[in-house]
Amino acid sequence: MDLLDRLAQLGGIASRAALIELTSRTEVDRAIAHGGLVRDGHGRYSLPAANAALRAANALTGIVSHRTAALHWSWEVKSAPTLPDVTVRSKRHLSPAQRSGAILHWGEWTEDDVQGLVTSPRRTLVDCVRSLPFDEALSIADSALRHGSVSSRLLVSLADALRGRGAAQARRVAHEATGLAANPFESVLRAIALGVEGLDFKPQSLIKGRNFSVQPDLVDSRRRIVLEADSFAWHSDRAALRMDAQRYNNLVVRGFLVLRFAWEDVMHDQDYVRRTLTALAKRVNQQDEPGWGPMTMA
Repeated sequence: MDLLDRLAQLGGIASRAALIELTSRTEVDRAIAHGGLVRDGHGRYSLPAANAALRAANALTGIVSHRTAALHWSWEVKSAPTLPDVTVRSKRHLSPAQRSGAILHWGEWTEDDVQGLVTSPRRTLVDCVRSLPFDEALSIADSALRHGSVSSRLLVSLADALRGRGAAQARRVAHEATGLAANPFESVLRAIALGVEGLDFKPQSLIKGRNFSVQPDLVDSRRRIVLEADSFAWHSDRAALRMDAQRYNNLVVRGFLVLRFAWEDVMHDQDYVRRTLTALAKRVNQQDEPGWGPMTMA
């Protein structure tokens, strides 16, 4: 896995120190020199899509918005858009050639909604939580809270003020969002789990015991279940793998059921994750389906 793949898994935004830790100083410098990484501020780097968006918005007399605006404000996203998100005025007609260079959204905005050519943090949040798929919206809301860009109270207030299309989802996102989520990978896993009845996972809950303390990604304390979002980006050497193996074993011997989900499944095979969690919920809540019995060995 190269540096840009790792950066994508981290949400498209990362510090130079984090990138060097995952790869090497030489690889980071090479990516910067070749344009694969763009410097957004002191020690902060991103994929180049966020910067190309400014030129696209200017060409369309529009504004950078949605996921691309989130990247501009240094919020991690589930996946960086392949083309920049640009909002144009509601009645704007564009030729096929003009449409080809951006992911287009139509809407209206006031001066307070924009900073330069980018939607303000508040407007960016509103656009994302009401119009993006739930898992993407939750990832961005979590990130905005994690970075201290907005407060939970403000997020709830913004969502409560919305009416019409997307308002119900916005209120759900605002209710579930938390700055405790470590990254978009974890946020997306939580978004899937929230849709499974009979489970109640909280992010980064502390589990303590004698000579033992761990803070898993997601914990259902009542049912003693742990979900871990396992990314190869954080298992770059055997020491990290060994430490995680010990951590999982310690949880199991203390009575916790531990499920580990790979980045590829959470991001690209959510049906598998959902089926697994649904089967888990039926089992732990003593609602096993017929045929769910002891495994036989051939």
